[in-house]
Amino acid sequence: MHPPAANTPGSDDLSPSTPGGDGEAELRELLKRCPPATFEAARRFRQTGDPACLPAILIGVIEHHVEPDLRAKLREPDDGLRLIEDLGLDSLTLIEIGILAEDVLRISIPNEELAGLRSLGDVKQLVLCRLCNLPAAVPAAPEPGPWLVADKAPRAT
Repeated sequence: MHPPAANTPGSDDLSPSTPGGDGEAELRELLKRCPPATFEAARRFRQTGDPACLPAILIGVIEHHVEPDLRAKLREPDDGLRLIEDLGLDSLTLIEIGILAEDVLRISIPNEELAGLRSLGDVKQLVLCRLCNLPAAVPAAPEPGPWLVADKAPRAT
């Protein structure tokens, strides 16, 4: 997606001594369609690097992309909440969420890692791995199983 970013949350222009700096305007623009708590959590994360801010950021970013009638599921989110089946997201939307998370958190997430995301817990784990420069713990998108190959084989008559 994006080139690797520096993973130094407290070193940008959103330090506590410069509230309202240029980075804050950029962050506000990135999150303008997300709930206000998302911006506050992202601002605090950029100032402190506190990983406790991540759930509020990720939930807000995902909520922006979820249909209004399904957003209630994010009010008390569970790590097992499924992105496709429970929240109605598709692969293109997952990429959009990934891009926004990259921009807000200043990290890089390869598309193949996004393809392996199945649940809210997967999203949290992937972001934590990226922030700590660790390999992704989220499995890659599954390969087509043998049932797909068998379905295309000629059938005996």
